[in-house]
Amino acid sequence: MLATRAPAKVNLTLEVLGRRADGYHELSSLVAFAGIGDRLSLDPAASPGLAIAGPFGAGLDAGPGNLVLKAADVFVARVPQARLGRFTLDKRLPIASGIGGGSADAAAALRLLARLNGIQLDDGAVRDAARAVGADVPVCLDSKARLMEGVGERLGPPLHLPRLAAVLVNPGVGLPTASVFTALGLPPGGPLREAAPIELGEGLPASLQRHGNDLERPALRLAPAVGETLDALGRQPGCRLARMSGSGATCFGLFGDRPAAEVAARALASAHPAWWVRATVLR
Repeated sequence: MLATRAPAKVNLTLEVLGRRADGYHELSSLVAFAGIGDRLSLDPAASPGLAIAGPFGAGLDAGPGNLVLKAADVFVARVPQARLGRFTLDKRLPIASGIGGGSADAAAALRLLARLNGIQLDDGAVRDAARAVGADVPVCLDSKARLMEGVGERLGPPLHLPRLAAVLVNPGVGLPTASVFTALGLPPGGPLREAAPIELGEGLPASLQRHGNDLERPALRLAPAVGETLDALGRQPGCRLARMSGSGATCFGLFGDRPAAEVAARALASAHPAWWVRATVLR
């Protein structure tokens, strides 16, 4: 039995630089990964397939449309005679929530299949498979902080960011990514602007204050609960920054240290028992 974690992806910044003539939006995002996530295992002795468990497992289909199985199909198409097996997904992250849960699961499946078949993650077949599955899958493949550009296909080198104590909060509302981009209202074929430089290292906290998430405004129009979440996070003692991740609806708050984040998480969970709230560290 092989197993791996599928950590949550958090967009610390997200700039929409314009919309290309092909309809895709050009992005620039500083991505980090949390200490929490889904778990995926692979039993090589069992027949190929997928079983799903966990607190958010009931909302997922274990059929061919699941990104774990799609990743397996794409992998086999590029690695003939590849060994497979039965996956078991322990779904602990909210679904369609802006923290890359499905993409992280697909990337985890590719990691397990590469390990099973003795292939390195930097092998061209694995990288190509990640790009074919979805825009966020390549950055989730090794789950390291990076600058991600284009539609997710251009990745900068791994970054050594300072550890960021954080609280992740999802208010339990659905917010489809396509709807958020549509609400942004950019016409295709418009001019593309340059991404603003982000200062890393010790200057990162101040730099994050100057760089936001361009999808927040359309998301707030579609789901007012995002605004409630950001307000609740921002009111917590010690919160240095409250922001939405990706296309939402999960938001994150940054705190000075892990104990402060844990205090805030307990307060938020008590005040909003229907919300999903987790203290973690981004790295």
